[in-house]
Amino acid sequence: MPRLHALPAVLALTLTLALGSVTASSATGHATGHAAPPRDVVLVGNSADGTVSFIDSRTYENLGSLDVVPDLDEVLAGMNPIRRAAYEIVKQQAGGDKFVDDAHVSPDGRTLYVSRGNLGDAAAYDIASGRQLWRTHLDGFKADHAALSADGSAFVVSAITAAKAQVLDTATGRVTGEFPTGTYPHENMYSPDGSRIYNMSIGVTSLPRALDALKGTKRVTVADARTLKVLRTYTFDKGVRPAVITPDEKTMYAQLSYLNGFIEYDLEAGRTVRTVQMPFSAAGAALKPDDYPQNSAHHGMALNGTHDKLCMAGTIDDYTAVVSRPGLTTDGFVHYEQGALPYWAVTAPGGTHCFVTLSQRDEVSVVDYRTAREVARVKVGDFPQRERAARVTEEALAGLRR
Repeated sequence: MPRLHALPAVLALTLTLALGSVTASSATGHATGHAAPPRDVVLVGNSADGTVSFIDSRTYENLGSLDVVPDLDEVLAGMNPIRRAAYEIVKQQAGGDKFVDDAHVSPDGRTLYVSRGNLGDAAAYDIASGRQLWRTHLDGFKADHAALSADGSAFVVSAITAAKAQVLDTATGRVTGEFPTGTYPHENMYSPDGSRIYNMSIGVTSLPRALDALKGTKRVTVADARTLKVLRTYTFDKGVRPAVITPDEKTMYAQLSYLNGFIEYDLEAGRTVRTVQMPFSAAGAALKPDDYPQNSAHHGMALNGTHDKLCMAGTIDDYTAVVSRPGLTTDGFVHYEQGALPYWAVTAPGGTHCFVTLSQRDEVSVVDYRTAREVARVKVGDFPQRERAARVTEEALAGLRR
């Protein structure tokens, strides 16, 4: 009888403990496997202040930033006289310090990889803690555009003054290979299936237009992503700036040095099919070509999710244009304040909006592909330039500086 009287109390205690366990598991999200999914973001490299901003791609909220030059004093102090002199020359040619050239996030949403412009290196960071995981000095004196393989194992960076693209193992930062490029390699991108790497070179931008023939080889280099063997090259008479390649790899749209517009290029035939001249603004028309920033009239291009619209950053003209393909007709313009300097474009996750950096305003403009209208402005860091789409875990985002 005493045992029977105790039974209700035992059952009540067991039920209380079970409910408490369920509540605790639900609160953490980890024990039950219900961790919050990664957040779709747009990374913005704030070149002058050495930070990367993380913007929610749907709400346009600036979620915070990560300092990617915490070791700046140490790196500068460790430079030998030759390298320090080269750093000062590159800094002068770039119009000041440019610490962030490109940034990508690992597939698991926890690690940030950065090519650090004038410092001539690449580095990896744990986003949640901000801790630097590795740093690798590249050949030459400047690190430029970068691309991350789909599986996150390889980080390809243009070693711009060494005329090569170098491939780093993302786990260790070790250089595992390289391939030759044209003069001053710039953009890197993987083919849709990940089997090829495209590299675009721009030539020596510090020389005036009158000496264009001396700027070096301007070309697109296609390399095997596994062996790094060069498969094909396409030669141009002007530097190849930002570009997009259609999913079937038959067509490339590219901005060229000094061109106030873009070209449509047949990658199978190896020829330019159409050259599209975009309108000058009054301020843009008044500039001399040698006054264009790094030889660029237009610098920034993206392709929407359905591959039927292009987003064009009119750098000297202070606008973004939305262009429909295949006709290449302009749907509309978003006009900015004079001197805003639109300098890069990327399609956000979801494929319906284009994010454009306004480098001189420390802002990002969000443009709707469907309406060709600006739907938001986001304040970021000093001189935003390169942007990339990414997915980042909530745990990692919690460590950002706000």
